Amino acid sequence: MPSIFTRIIRGEIPCHKLDENDDYIAFLDVNPVREGHALVVPKWEVDHLFDLEGDQLGGILPFAKEVARKIKAVVPCTRIGITVIGLEVPHAHIHLLPIDSLADMDFTKPRVKLTQDEFAALAERIRRA
Repeated sequence: MPSIFTRIIRGEIPCHKLDENDDYIAFLDVNPVREGHALVVPKWEVDHLFDLEGDQLGGILPFAKEVARKIKAVVPCTRIGITVIGLEVPHAHIHLLPIDSLADMDFTKPRVKLTQDEFAALAERIRRA
């Protein structure tokens, strides 16, 4: 059964896309820890990040770097944090989070609520950055 990320990649489920190429896609997390929280996902359906082939794994960070640069240009923060948890969806992915402190990386705190219009506007600003 395809993961939710595979269904997003195929266009079966909508997302607030930030960037995409032949190998990777980045979109806003629909349940963000903080405004600007994004997911970077390889287009190969692989459960664990470290199960990606070397060139696939090697390509995800340069792609994520450009997405992180755009997020930082739009969302006020000290830096963009990166984390790999891998328990939420059985499809390799990394989280990009605007942060000002280590506490901003706490996935147990209440999530930010945005409307679909707010998500869409944020995604558009990030894409244009």
